[in-house]
Amino acid sequence: MHVLHLLCFSLLLRPSLAASPRSSHDPADMLTLLSFRSMLLDPAGSLASWNSSNFLCSWRGVVCGRQHPERVIALQMNSFSLAGRMSPFLGNLTFVRELDLSNNHLEGKIPQELGQLRRLQVLNLTRNILEGVVPAALGRCAQLLYLNLGFNHLQGELPSDIGSLENIVFLNLAVNGLSGQFPQFLANLSSIQALGLGNNTFSGPFPSFLHHLPHLSRVSIEFNNLSGFIPPSFWNISTLTGFSAAGNAIVGTLPSNAFNNFPHLQVFYMEHNLIHGRIPASLGNASDLSKIQLHTNFFSGNVPPKVGKLKDLQFLKVGDNFLEANEAIGWDFVDGLTNCSQLHILELAFNRFGGVLPGAFANLSSTSLFSLALENNAISGIIPEGIGNLISLHALDLSNNHFTGTLPSSLSMLQSLNGFSVAKNTLTDSIPLSIGNLTELNYLEFLSNEFSGTIPSTLGNLTNLLELVLAYNNFIGSIPTEIFNIRTLSIALDFSNNKLEGSIPPEIGNLKNLVELHLESNILSGQIPSSLGECQLLQNLYLENNSFTGNIPLAMEEIKGLEILDLSRNNFSGQIPKFLGNLSSLSYLNISFNNFSGEVPTSGVFANATTISIQGNDELCGGIYHLYLPACSSESPKRRHSFHVILVVIPLAATAGTLLLLYFFLTCRKKKSAENRSRESMDGHPLISYSQLVKATEGFSTTNLLGAGTFGSVFKGTLYSRNDENENENLVAVKVLKLQTPGALKSFEAECEAMRNLRHRNLVKIITSCSSIDSKGDDFKAIVFDFMPNGSLEHWLHVHPGTRNQLEQRRLNLHQTVSIIFDVAYALDYLHWHGVAPIVHCDLKPSNVLLDTDMVAHVGDFGLARILAEESSSFQPSTSSMGFRGTIGYAPPEYGAGNVVSTHGDIYSYGILILEMVTGRRPTDNTFEHGLSLRKYVEMAINNREMDIINTELVTEIQNENARVDGEPNRKMLNSMISLLKLGMSCSEEMPSSRMSTKDIIRELHAIRTALI
Repeated sequence: MHVLHLLCFSLLLRPSLAASPRSSHDPADMLTLLSFRSMLLDPAGSLASWNSSNFLCSWRGVVCGRQHPERVIALQMNSFSLAGRMSPFLGNLTFVRELDLSNNHLEGKIPQELGQLRRLQVLNLTRNILEGVVPAALGRCAQLLYLNLGFNHLQGELPSDIGSLENIVFLNLAVNGLSGQFPQFLANLSSIQALGLGNNTFSGPFPSFLHHLPHLSRVSIEFNNLSGFIPPSFWNISTLTGFSAAGNAIVGTLPSNAFNNFPHLQVFYMEHNLIHGRIPASLGNASDLSKIQLHTNFFSGNVPPKVGKLKDLQFLKVGDNFLEANEAIGWDFVDGLTNCSQLHILELAFNRFGGVLPGAFANLSSTSLFSLALENNAISGIIPEGIGNLISLHALDLSNNHFTGTLPSSLSMLQSLNGFSVAKNTLTDSIPLSIGNLTELNYLEFLSNEFSGTIPSTLGNLTNLLELVLAYNNFIGSIPTEIFNIRTLSIALDFSNNKLEGSIPPEIGNLKNLVELHLESNILSGQIPSSLGECQLLQNLYLENNSFTGNIPLAMEEIKGLEILDLSRNNFSGQIPKFLGNLSSLSYLNISFNNFSGEVPTSGVFANATTISIQGNDELCGGIYHLYLPACSSESPKRRHSFHVILVVIPLAATAGTLLLLYFFLTCRKKKSAENRSRESMDGHPLISYSQLVKATEGFSTTNLLGAGTFGSVFKGTLYSRNDENENENLVAVKVLKLQTPGALKSFEAECEAMRNLRHRNLVKIITSCSSIDSKGDDFKAIVFDFMPNGSLEHWLHVHPGTRNQLEQRRLNLHQTVSIIFDVAYALDYLHWHGVAPIVHCDLKPSNVLLDTDMVAHVGDFGLARILAEESSSFQPSTSSMGFRGTIGYAPPEYGAGNVVSTHGDIYSYGILILEMVTGRRPTDNTFEHGLSLRKYVEMAINNREMDIINTELVTEIQNENARVDGEPNRKMLNSMISLLKLGMSCSEEMPSSRMSTKDIIRELHAIRTALI
């Protein structure tokens, strides 16, 4: 945010230092100040000298007049650490000319009695926590030159009385909660030089009166709700030195001659608006320009080469537009920028720059260039060796491009680098050993390239690293122990999806501040070192898809904040340690497909079958009822529940004849009788009969109907189980297939096949299936799921006809919204990457996302799911013969143009789901017509009119007085919603290859959730 420079005033206020006789009674101003002090808290002792035994004019911060030595003419109390409220008696300081209480902790309202201070020239109350309205009485302070009320909690409309301050030179009301139409009466402030109204919620068109203010120099109206076009008269305000209208909804284009009449303009900020067209070449005519921010708009074409005429240029931010360049044309502006010796930040990210990176980049200022951002473009070729000339770089981001070849050896010259990313390119060969020379690095990311060879031990020299990501490459060999000596590593260490071998070095215990560790999908072996327990801040630990052996070490009990633990698909053995159930923070545990044996604990994470995954461990027993494991040999039968139906355990040594007889008894007896007992079950799931489901759903009563779809209806049911003492009730959801509907049978088979081996906390838990004959003798098929008490996400987002009263209280807050989006991302990540074979859901939408008692989201309805070939990656589509898949509005465009399904399709649906959750609008909303879609609707408004497009319930949460921070709607919450909208946009790109992977989605969501804390 652009902050206005404070205007300096010389008031010639000189306190009298000559001794003056004391009055026989306390002067009026002393009594006023003592009253003022009585309402304050002074923890720093700044007002220790304020007592009647000291001469008034010797009090700290008090300035007395020369002609009237006992009258206060100034209170200069900036940064005194004062708290409390402003006394209305300050209005009695009738000689005061300057009142500066800025940068304290004052609260409450601004006293209207300040309007009595007719001599007041400076009123500075910025950076407090004052609330209420701007007092209209301030308009009576006719001598006021400087009024700064910025960075408070002021609300309401600006009173028109402020327009009476005809002498005012500096007016700053930025970063408050002021609202209403942009105040047109400010046109009366004929002396104004600096006007700051940014970061409020003023609405209406761009102010048309600015050109009437003859002395106007600096204007800050950013981050309001202003809209419309910039009037032509604006471009003739030749007195302007600084202008910011960022973060509004300003539309139109910048005229070609826009900058011809700005001889003194130094700062021009118009980012986060809806401006399109070309960046005018006349930009180079505003010869004093030093800071240009045009990012996050809709600019197209090329960056004008004349920008290189700006000798004082420091910032050039044009990222997140549609700017272009290729090998033939468009890069020539870089040659011009080599003349800008003060260039500090060059941001070109998120555009359409292509071709080879020109060598002119190596000629940019080597002494001033601090940050170079080129990520998310289509730049190809090699990274030029000359990049090493930019020795002052602190941040270099080349990620998400098409760079090939090797890392240039000259990178070792960038010894000031704090952050370096080449993620998602096609770089090859090994990492040069010289990378260890970049000892100032905090962030290093080589994600998703084709690097090979061993991980260089010289990375251990990077002793300031906070995050190291080498995932999704072809690294071999062991993990260098030197890396575990980087004690600053705290955010993440990610070596996943490589070909690393060997064991985890015991030096892992040195990383005591590490929060996230990814070693999954390698060829690592050996045991988990007990020293891992020394990483006591670890929250997420991923070791799946390796060859680890041994037990889970008891030392891990010391990792009290562990939230996610994935040890699946290894060779771990022994018993599951009970301490895992005592870790109150543990929310997800996956130990599937190992060799664990013995009793499963029942406390903590083990108390909920949806938060653990244990399949593929054949010797486990016990646990809670919903795990459906056999009783442990030492366990009393009274502790085991059973369905009120014959449950048969078939001994492995039984003869084939016994198997046949048992099958005949269970599935073929009296096929069409009313008490039909023909039952088939999914592997590992209990049997259930048609009659049981009839009883459970009260005859499939409409009162138990939860919803209906193309292929079936879902009913709420109650299944009864019995132990030796009690009969227990278990709520379930029963999906009854409409077998007369074409494709229903195939849907049933697809869902059973897809869910047969799926176990994840964010997938709907399937209890069993029923394939039988109904009371009429017709085929009957149903699937039984865990009941989700909070219904579908659909019913939390939209009010349905006839149920408005019932749903009035069903609203999601921002934290619930983020959590649900997180849960669905985890579900997709599991389906696409961590199952037996990749599974594409093909019909992700709010009605297929169900919420349990704790509002944890579970993805369900796999009737259209597609299991890809086990050897195919998630980026290789698989063709379906079932015709169009998915639901209109959520299905990606490629599904309608060839019936090709891939994991990219699920990501598109997920992106639309995010946009729907944040905006509250369905993708099929009837207001979207004439080519407008939900995605286009968001694209046109994102970061400009965000308060207009965000779900009204979430907007209310932002505007809630209890959620306000520093006098503005909670900026963390607002920025988080903007980030979610951007995430939804990235996931729903038209080109499948441009969509994010689940891995990147989860990383982005972690950043959003962290920003909310």
